[in-house]
Amino acid sequence: MSESMEKLKLAEKLVSRGKVSRRQFVQLALAAGFTAATAQTMFTKAARAEPKKGGSAKFGLAHGATTDSLDPAGYPDTGTQLPFAGAMSNNLTEVDADGNVHPDVAESFEPGDDAATWIFKIRNGITFHNGKSVTPEDVIASFQHHMGADSKSAAKSLLTDVKEIKADGKDKVVFTLGGANADFPYVASEYHIPIMPAKDGKADWQSGVRTGAYVYGEYEPGVRGHLTRNPNNHKTAWFDDVEFLTIADVTARTAALTAGQVHWISRADLKTLNLLQRDPNINIDEVTGFGHYTFPMHVNVAPFDNVDVRTALKYAVNRQDIVDKVFLGHAKPGNDNPIAAGVKFAIDPEPKFTYDPEKAKFHLKKAGMENLKVNLSVADAAFNGAVDAAVLYQQHAKPAGIDINVVREPNDGYWDNVWLKKPWCASYWSGRPTCDWMFTTTYAKGAAWNETNFADPRFNELLIQGRAETDEKKRAAIYAEMQQIQHDEGGGLVLVFNNYVDASSKKLAHGKIAGNWEGDGFKIAERWWFA
Repeated sequence: MSESMEKLKLAEKLVSRGKVSRRQFVQLALAAGFTAATAQTMFTKAARAEPKKGGSAKFGLAHGATTDSLDPAGYPDTGTQLPFAGAMSNNLTEVDADGNVHPDVAESFEPGDDAATWIFKIRNGITFHNGKSVTPEDVIASFQHHMGADSKSAAKSLLTDVKEIKADGKDKVVFTLGGANADFPYVASEYHIPIMPAKDGKADWQSGVRTGAYVYGEYEPGVRGHLTRNPNNHKTAWFDDVEFLTIADVTARTAALTAGQVHWISRADLKTLNLLQRDPNINIDEVTGFGHYTFPMHVNVAPFDNVDVRTALKYAVNRQDIVDKVFLGHAKPGNDNPIAAGVKFAIDPEPKFTYDPEKAKFHLKKAGMENLKVNLSVADAAFNGAVDAAVLYQQHAKPAGIDINVVREPNDGYWDNVWLKKPWCASYWSGRPTCDWMFTTTYAKGAAWNETNFADPRFNELLIQGRAETDEKKRAAIYAEMQQIQHDEGGGLVLVFNNYVDASSKKLAHGKIAGNWEGDGFKIAERWWFA
């Protein structure tokens, strides 16, 4: 490396610390053989690379409802997930941008002899927002908040295999499971299970006191939430304060970003994305994760209780057409398997549920029908483009003798009033990094968020077997069979696997964006900064 390049490399490291001016940097780059334009770009990139504290960040969210609350047992969408699960809270563990699990409130974790026991050591010196040190009793109460016969938590099904939680000294918590589970550290990262202070033996969720990067401040459900930086956080957060604004209308959300009223928006409008891309002040952030959009059917409600009706509906939708026209290529067609291709043990079941009106007719006939009329409840609160996708599906289905009545539901309250209640509706899932986690949350018998009411005995038998199996080949075979069952018999019409397409001001900077959840793994407030 030449002397000029060595000086330039050193200068790149010093730019972000304010030690090298733009003029000095450009002169060094020119001496190293770069053009003036390239030098300017290099300076800007170097200046943004090093995180800096300060500033008030505003985020525009696609979701939020007047029924939202601080109770982590619910947290139905990004209106609560981003501010409360991501900014305000920590779990025992967290998943990084590469899908690996790491300690968070815990300092370390390790299994017992057969992974049926897991020991978590609480991080030394970690405190709640009120200054109280985190104890094993707090951890136990936080997990028990989602357990028991009366619990309605979305995380309940993930913890049914937990037989005992006990303290081991002043800084260790021991989980005893009903069988081996190599994925349990991932379970401990579930956003519904933040660590909360114990009060009278129960988790105190009402106070909003947590351990996270930001402290609870002002909150208007379905409107806005304002949080301030926690000066005693065990991880560095950069913004002085953050504000989360619910802007359900995508046009209004886009306008707020371009006008500088917010610095980041979720779920950018794909129809006008090309216009945003031309804006010199805007970045488009697109990440492929595990997320998918679905039209779940209640398999215990007629006519969806007939597997041939479900199969007919799966053959009656042209998913590629929806990818092209609704999502403008920012998605991949689904095949009614909720396990994303990037998840370990994922398969692509056969036969492929590609568009085939004749096969749809065949299965309708097997069900004893010549024609079928059904209601599909949708709102763009489920996912951007849900209404358009449903209308297009309606057109696809007509040649098969299927009349889909698209029922447009209000955005506000959709997750409380429509999802899990109407027998056929639109839904979205951020996906999960393991097969067990996805299946346990969404398709296990009795799971709070079992959106299809699926209760297949063989499936649930395999669920328990797969969780305890340590042999990789046997585990792969188990999860392959479970995916095939969902494909063949399930009520989850997995429409597409979506990309997260967000937009942000170039005033913001960040590292690699995680795709496990929306908004950089829900941690945008913690991980991003002002350049």
